[in-house]
Amino acid sequence: MNDLPKTMRGVWLTGHGGLEKLVVRSDIQVPHPGPREVLVRVAAAGVNNTDINTRTAWYSKKDGASGDASWTGAPIHFPRIQGADVCGRIVAVGKEIGAERIGERVLIEPCIREANGQKLERPWYFGSECDGGFAEYTVVASRHAYRIESKLNDAELASFPCSYSTAENLLARSKTKAGDRILVTGASGGVGSAAIQLARARGAHIIAVTSPEKSEDILRLGAGRTLGREDSVVEMLGRDSIDVVIDLVGGAGWPELLDALRPQGRYAVAGAIGGPIVELDIRTLYLKDLSLFGCTVLEPTVFANLIEHIEGGRLSPLVAKTFPLERIADAQTAFMAKHHTGKIVLTLDEED
Repeated sequence: MNDLPKTMRGVWLTGHGGLEKLVVRSDIQVPHPGPREVLVRVAAAGVNNTDINTRTAWYSKKDGASGDASWTGAPIHFPRIQGADVCGRIVAVGKEIGAERIGERVLIEPCIREANGQKLERPWYFGSECDGGFAEYTVVASRHAYRIESKLNDAELASFPCSYSTAENLLARSKTKAGDRILVTGASGGVGSAAIQLARARGAHIIAVTSPEKSEDILRLGAGRTLGREDSVVEMLGRDSIDVVIDLVGGAGWPELLDALRPQGRYAVAGAIGGPIVELDIRTLYLKDLSLFGCTVLEPTVFANLIEHIEGGRLSPLVAKTFPLERIADAQTAFMAKHHTGKIVLTLDEED
């Protein structure tokens, strides 16, 4: 590492709060890889709901207190470099990692099971419990840096890791298969649009919930039909009409999602952008023999499967807009406005 810089550009999250808590710096120390780690020169990093939720302490369940404001329920240690979606190249390796890895183009698995040379009892989220990719360099256990061979550019590849692995995990946990009729909420977001593509690859029939102005985009991705966000799912589709619900929204309309499921239907959730508190009639759950899956930790095979899908050309990246790293506040503002379809990505190329 003697030829690498000592300091780097990056964004510190300095505490819970507004955009003012994001501080762009050029004097952050370049991290050193531990024995089982690699150092990655970040080329692009996607913006996610988790970045916003962590900054605003949305995960906290203690009436606005921030002591448990991470997705694992553990406190965040500040300053923190966020950023779970990372595409880059390995530029240095720890002493237990072969030097042949240097130069590899990689995607980082966002759900990590090893950090600081230790296996974790509960997986961490890259950029939450440890520093992530909103900087020129980042370190991660070698096992979580997956080599990628693709003609896609860095921003396109950075649109995949978190959203698409979350979507693949939702479909895997809910056992979505060919012929299933599935309903995807929040369909224009990163995870929702990924779920449509991955469900289409499985041969499922997809109904997507989105805004009218985004309907054509969603149909082009592979949905067979769209519903408006204010539509009644039961009125539009009927009771007992859906095999699988992939939910990223929650909110006041949540009970209808279970009403629309067929007996022995499966419901999988990985988000609550419409509101985290919902009303459940327990009778609906047990009388219909429904299965409910909360999906955060990735199944062990999910990220490797995602790499195969990308390299096989079976997925289309959806990059709505890119911003240079220094404009992270603008990127998050655009992200929160929800006018886009797909992903917003930060780039770290010198020309930016």
